[in-house]
Amino acid sequence: MTPHIEAAPGAFAKTVLMPGDPLRAQFIATNYLENVREINRVRNMFAYTGTFRGKPVSVMGSGMGMPSIGIYSWELFKEYDVERIIRIGSCGAYTEDLALYDVVLATHVYSETSFGQTQNGESSPYRKPSSALNHALIQCAHALDIPLKTGTIHSCDVFYRENFEDFRRIYADFGAICVEMEAFALFHNAQVLGKEAACILTVSDNLVTQEAASAEARQTAFTRMMDVALGVL
Repeated sequence: MTPHIEAAPGAFAKTVLMPGDPLRAQFIATNYLENVREINRVRNMFAYTGTFRGKPVSVMGSGMGMPSIGIYSWELFKEYDVERIIRIGSCGAYTEDLALYDVVLATHVYSETSFGQTQNGESSPYRKPSSALNHALIQCAHALDIPLKTGTIHSCDVFYRENFEDFRRIYADFGAICVEMEAFALFHNAQVLGKEAACILTVSDNLVTQEAASAEARQTAFTRMMDVALGVL
């Protein structure tokens, strides 16, 4: 038990799927898992443990932004002995080459955040996921015949930027193909604690074309990335 998670020791499986939205965690538990137990509802950050095709797995919301996922992922890794966390979330595309509902696997993450510098003095603006976990996700997507886009993503601390057009510079200078708000902190914590982490995303908006998915679709329609993430168990 931690200040933010009420689950008992051993309540989490070794693998945790972590969407940002706790309602998406609830959706996954209800529609994908068997033998489900709710193990956390502190701050309404729902967490569940169950089985998928007989294999144990947990799912928990992270909330929005690096500070939030930074707290939850650290406590899961450190206090609950979780071995791997797969972030499943939404992203905004920085290029017309990504369409709504495309599935993206992060191979690197770039960020301007001070998260790493503050946490342990590590100032590099890049972090990497687990190569073994990424390989497993790629193999699973191939087996399921789910197209998977790969590339560098951008983790941003600010949702409402004063200069909206900054995304064009970030795409040009750093090669980031899409933006979200959590992966950098997750990868950093995994690196520090010797754990595994990956990030698989569904495109919900395109900043170039101004297309956007509905709020309902963001909660329930992103099933292909869930299939890929669960397939690595």
